[in-house]
Amino acid sequence: MRALRTASLLGFTTATLLAGTGATVATGATAHGSHWRQVGHTTVENRISGEGLATRRLPGQATELVYRNGATIPQPLKDEGWGHVGDPDSLRGYVFDVYQDTRTPAPATKMYLVTRPDGTTTEFVHPLQPDEPAANANAQVAATPDGQWLVSGPLGEIDRLYVSPTPFLNPRGPRQAGDLPVAARIHLDHHIRSAQGCDFVGPTRLICATSDPYNDLYPTNLQLLQIDLPRPVNGRDVTARVQEIGQVPLVSTCTGTFTPEGVDYDDGVLRVEVVPPSPCNTVTDVYSFERH
Repeated sequence: MRALRTASLLGFTTATLLAGTGATVATGATAHGSHWRQVGHTTVENRISGEGLATRRLPGQATELVYRNGATIPQPLKDEGWGHVGDPDSLRGYVFDVYQDTRTPAPATKMYLVTRPDGTTTEFVHPLQPDEPAANANAQVAATPDGQWLVSGPLGEIDRLYVSPTPFLNPRGPRQAGDLPVAARIHLDHHIRSAQGCDFVGPTRLICATSDPYNDLYPTNLQLLQIDLPRPVNGRDVTARVQEIGQVPLVSTCTGTFTPEGVDYDDGVLRVEVVPPSPCNTVTDVYSFERH
């Protein structure tokens, strides 16, 4: 997802983390924070990447990394007005995509597209609640490890994330096209800005990447944030603690605007997408990290 505001390479704080293999992301973390060590880096063509990624596992098939880009949106969805796709997630062979209405001047809905293991898809169109911002109403979605809940959030500066029952996997969730209601909210003890991608790395912990170009909320810009919940998501409101654990890797032969995008966690590996500055932005950098 492209940021509402972008960041220049100039003026980055001295806390910028080098992204060479072996770099550690731990800036600003406390004793309760995560420490992630970079273990890999690859690039993916921007014709298919640059808006998000997720690991999909299907029985008897090789593990697949699913990438999202505006060009990957099926034409029928574009015709319906769903012109922007955010960072997806996948669990138990299902893929959960989040879409933004880009045709309506004042959007009143957002859409979750669920792809089942057999490849069939179902649209769940949700009327926005009074506290749900219309712009970039869906920036990312993350499935809880137990598969019961989807946690999503908009771009911009926010103080909460939204919880919905997972279609097909949660008995409280819908099984046919219709509304995917908000069941609860995760209230954040610290505002976050422009969270482009999030994923659960445990039952009570999310890692998010932001394209926040400023350092007024946290010591650095373009942060990796850790969100800790006091208990696993259960469909009731909860307040979570937010802390910065570092800055996304910013490495390119081009200077200018970097845009962090999707976040994926699977089998102990955390992946973070970063779109480099133009003209290097024909590819998306994907950095891999493991806990240490």
